Amino acid sequence: MQTWLPRPAVRGPLRHWLTARGSLSERLRAACSAGFRVQCLHQGLRLAWPDERVALRLAAHEPTLVREVLLFCGATPVVFARSLAAASHLDGPWRALRGLGSRPLATMLFADPRIARGMLEYSRLDARKPLHRRAAAAAPVLAPESWARRSVFCRDRAPLLVTEVFLPGVLTL
Repeated sequence: MQTWLPRPAVRGPLRHWLTARGSLSERLRAACSAGFRVQCLHQGLRLAWPDERVALRLAAHEPTLVREVLLFCGATPVVFARSLAAASHLDGPWRALRGLGSRPLATMLFADPRIARGMLEYSRLDARKPLHRRAAAAAPVLAPESWARRSVFCRDRAPLLVTEVFLPGVLTL
């Protein structure tokens, strides 16, 4: 199971990206002169990984909507993101996820005052971790070790987990 920490054990520019509050999409958009965009890689029902089930308080075989995207600055992928919500919440608090497509999830999360964000957690990833393998499959430029952060957003007591893996391209911004 993936281990998550309350603080990242990393210094320099990456630490600033990891610990920044607010919308990562907006921060990337502001830093990217070549144009920011989102590419949806997958959106559908899957089972959550064990650490994701714990964060979302899900039962072992509870259906979960999983959305995976790449965030780009121009042609350079800078972040791989994975978002999850219980399928039972797709007709209620998180119904807007169904039609999100290639729009940034942050547009919805940070515009609604009824959505509260939990604490950020951080993890160092390597090839043994499923999150690293998913990110590497989507963006082969992933370093052998990389850093990710995650947080739970709640609306009407329904949790949504957002995990962001920072790719080497983010350090060029």
